[in-house]
Amino acid sequence: MDTCVKGIISEIERYAVKDGPGIRTVIFLKGCPLRCKWCANPETQQTISQLMYWQNRCIGCRKCIQICPNQALSWGACGIEITRSKCVSCGACVDHCNSQALIMAGERKTVAEIMKDIMKDNPYYQTSGGGVTFSGGEAACQSDFLYELARECKKQGISTCIETCGYIKWEVFQKLLPYIDFFYYDLKIIDEEAHRELTGVSNSLILDNFCRLVNAGANITVRIPIIPGINNTDKNIHNTIKFLLEHAPGCHVSLLPYHRLGMSKYEKLDMEYSLEELAPPSDREMHRIRKQFENSGFYITIGE
Repeated sequence: MDTCVKGIISEIERYAVKDGPGIRTVIFLKGCPLRCKWCANPETQQTISQLMYWQNRCIGCRKCIQICPNQALSWGACGIEITRSKCVSCGACVDHCNSQALIMAGERKTVAEIMKDIMKDNPYYQTSGGGVTFSGGEAACQSDFLYELARECKKQGISTCIETCGYIKWEVFQKLLPYIDFFYYDLKIIDEEAHRELTGVSNSLILDNFCRLVNAGANITVRIPIIPGINNTDKNIHNTIKFLLEHAPGCHVSLLPYHRLGMSKYEKLDMEYSLEELAPPSDREMHRIRKQFENSGFYITIGE
């Protein structure tokens, strides 16, 4: 077991209660093969460190501009401007930013370093039935690192969960299976062409992996983000129910209402967010979809 293996993570969230049973620590790993238009964690899409600028924290001292070795920073009408083609994510500007207006999304850590943080909350796991959840991005993109981290958690008797988009080689899931207790598995859109258009990839591998995990006896919670006008149509809900009745009847389905909480991150990364005008689904709409799944015998939760 190699606890010196390094991975790149964007955040460690403690005391989480909606990412698996009990109180959990969520490890957000960087890297994702999908580009969902509604992604709430754009800082986890790439497997590199990325500079983020928080304009409301900036005091205008401009020390970062002076210290940048590649002249990637300048002063503009809205404060610091980042020339992304010049930025090499060296972190020099972050080290000299006392107001924390500049932060680095992505830090390389060893399994041993992360385990130190995880073990701090071990008493909460034991009393609540909680544990560690691997999220992202897609945690399995860093498969070697995830494998060693999950194995070390199990060695310490800590429950493990992965939140996954499913777009990973089956061999990766197969290797992880003995060390993952819960799979929170996204099924975004059943139609393959629509899935490709809205996420950038086909869903054939995702659906195939889902069936393989079910057949392997994995403990799966299906998670469906409800995006108004995109996947809340009667056709998609009907086809999703039909697929699940065939392959995992009666399973736990978690409906996740679309939200705008990640929208501000796009600006901080100089990325475009194409769903800016989209409103979250109403409670009535969520109830409508919930009833359709319940009427087909599924156990339904919302927002978990």
